Amino acid sequence: MKKSRGRTGRKRRRKHLQSFMDGVSWSHKLEYIKLKKWLKDRGFEDSNLRPAEFWGTGRGLMTTKALQAGDLIISLPEKCLLTTGTVLSSCLGEYIMKWKPPVSPLIALCTFLIAEKHAGEKSLWKPYLDVLPKTYTCPVCLKHDVVSLLPEPLRKKAQEQRTTVQELYVSSKAFFSSLQPLFAENTGTIFNYSALEWAWCTINTRTIYMKHSQRECFSLEPDVYALAPYLDLLNHSPNVQVKAAFNEQTRSYEIRTNSQCKKYEEVFICYGPHDNQQLLLEYGFVVMDNPHSTVHVSSDILLKYFPPLDKQRNTKLSILKDHDFLENLTFGWDGPSWRLLTALKLLSLGADEFTCWRRTLLGDVISARNEQQTLNITAKICHFLIQETQHVLLQISQLKRSKENLKKHLALVEALRLEDLKILQKSAEILCNLNMAKT
Repeated sequence: MKKSRGRTGRKRRRKHLQSFMDGVSWSHKLEYIKLKKWLKDRGFEDSNLRPAEFWGTGRGLMTTKALQAGDLIISLPEKCLLTTGTVLSSCLGEYIMKWKPPVSPLIALCTFLIAEKHAGEKSLWKPYLDVLPKTYTCPVCLKHDVVSLLPEPLRKKAQEQRTTVQELYVSSKAFFSSLQPLFAENTGTIFNYSALEWAWCTINTRTIYMKHSQRECFSLEPDVYALAPYLDLLNHSPNVQVKAAFNEQTRSYEIRTNSQCKKYEEVFICYGPHDNQQLLLEYGFVVMDNPHSTVHVSSDILLKYFPPLDKQRNTKLSILKDHDFLENLTFGWDGPSWRLLTALKLLSLGADEFTCWRRTLLGDVISARNEQQTLNITAKICHFLIQETQHVLLQISQLKRSKENLKKHLALVEALRLEDLKILQKSAEILCNLNMAKT
């Protein structure tokens, strides 16, 4: 009898563990009950998707029936979408229409989100606002200590992202002030920098692409945003394919899967073939074993391994720059990219080989010496990047112990750097095998 109870207990534990791996349903949570009712009132028919918490991805959507390629995942009516049309039909509309110079569609949406969040219970969009993240992990939200641990070129792009949002805030202050008649409280308090940062991140990370016709009341920046409640709970996977578009006949935004999905599994969509640096920059997350992931090599690192006394060095650099061979030089899961090897081959050309530079850019073999030197330097760069990545990972583990408030952000950078390390170690192995094959 005791054995039987043990087996039953183990089965129960196994079943519980499996259900946790699959996902724990959040359908019973009040905010999702309210959101589903709000969507139903706007014409959304309950699909087979349920909000759930997943072990690997956090909050997402689970299917209650098996999905086959070609199946409709979700069809969200136009009335549920939040667009610049929504903003113009609100009390903000008349202020936007008369403001000169015209505001951008992005600022119009940011303003609406901030105003509706401030309205609280009075907001018609409250059920949606209540399930939006309170904070984000885009680089613009990261502290300087964390940004400094990012690899190049992401570090530079992160600083550019912060500058973009800061400039957006400064340039929008006068427009925010013009909205004072709508609020009892001072607009400077409502439309502060952190409120704009939150709204900007919401739009940057959660909108679907939906082209709208140009309106005179907006600046010339493209009006291509739509926030899609419930649909935006679908997480990204690089291993799935979907078809997503606004259906003019049904007046709904529809997503169809090109992949299969088992019952009670998480349903994924694909945001595009992005590497982890792009995913972190645009969406604030990384994906483990991302097939699109690469490690970038800056031109500074490239030049460390070439003699400064090479008389043709500057000419070689000019050639690489003119032919766009100083950007997007990478290591991937399959080793050094063709672009990286080509740039290094050109830099490795001897004085007597230099006239062959055009053939180098076309991928021709110039000499056995050139090929061998290129492989040697590629291996040195790879080992340098491995050491640099290991050093940063050590810094991160030390900071995680001393800076409790940065733990979540540090874990994100750590995941990115660990993926980089795996790619570099794989590349080092490939280079080692290539070298052995040549000798």
